[in-house]
Amino acid sequence: MDKVFISQLHVDTIIGVYDFEKETKQSLYFDIEMLCDIKPAAATDDIALALDYAKVSERVIAHTTSKPVELLETLAEQLAAIILTEFATTQVTIRISKPAAVAQARTVGVEITRRKAC
Repeated sequence: MDKVFISQLHVDTIIGVYDFEKETKQSLYFDIEMLCDIKPAAATDDIALALDYAKVSERVIAHTTSKPVELLETLAEQLAAIILTEFATTQVTIRISKPAAVAQARTVGVEITRRKAC
């Protein structure tokens, strides 16, 4: 199986459990890996047959900025469900980093892998 990936997609959004986090946008960074078969797109040079990382990126940004959630875990699950439902992939791994969450750390976050139900 082949892999299409997005690395360090930056989105500023409202996220967090504390009151001060609900007032100011914070930076999130997304690393997304999606399994798919790239042979049909490669053989025809047709974007319509490809897993379009630009469209996935747009969808992630739109969802992340449309409805604030408190937990990265919630956001990761929502995005995994969207990607598996709306795009031609059988498995997605999403890593969300929140660099400003812990002052002593470069970044913190969550990573999940979800598969399409058979």
